[in-house]
Amino acid sequence: MRVEIWSDIACPWCYVGKARFEKALEAFPHRDQVEVVHRSFELDPGRAKGDVQPVLAMLTKKYGMSQAQAQSGEDNLGAQAAAEGLDYRTRDRDHGNTFDMHRLLHFAKEHGRQDELIQILYRANFAEERSVFAEGDERLVELAAEAGLDAGAAREVLADPARYADAVRADEREAAELGANGVPFFVLDRAYGVSGAQPAEVFTQALTQAWGDRSPLKLIDDGGAEACGPDGCAVPQH
Repeated sequence: MRVEIWSDIACPWCYVGKARFEKALEAFPHRDQVEVVHRSFELDPGRAKGDVQPVLAMLTKKYGMSQAQAQSGEDNLGAQAAAEGLDYRTRDRDHGNTFDMHRLLHFAKEHGRQDELIQILYRANFAEERSVFAEGDERLVELAAEAGLDAGAAREVLADPARYADAVRADEREAAELGANGVPFFVLDRAYGVSGAQPAEVFTQALTQAWGDRSPLKLIDDGGAEACGPDGCAVPQH
């Protein structure tokens, strides 16, 4: 079974939702047969690469809330993250464009390190003092290397804006086609969708239902035609 997760590194509920989903997946009896793929979604696609601002300033401008309301929301998110065993800095975080991070995640997928990289990016953005936005490409190269990727190859990806750009845009188009207008958005076997950072119990129910509803393969042939198998190939008899 395949689970696709549309998310953005700048999305705190994606950070929390991933932890809740993984709690459910860890207890799922068929977890070894579940493939998890991370898909790209930008919450702020129009933001220029160098446009970095404090999270509170972004929240007050985007949602029209007061500074106190924005800080209260961050404090609530910090408590939700802590309940899942996650570190979360509720003060002095910044916000910026995540397109290059999504390009790197597609690069990491090709090398089997996508889940490692996305978790490292989340941690760096939400829990660490150093910015993933303000320090330029070298900060992302450093994080890619921490995820087990070749630093030189990651640097080459970041230096070429076209690398994996089409893959990011394709993910975003697909999200729109599936009706995802927010993240995190979980799609199980292209049959079930779960929107938002739901409790682990909801993910457990979704995994169980999706697994149970998988359709067995229906054979058109009755097995009479010649074929090859573990014991060799059938030889026509004349």
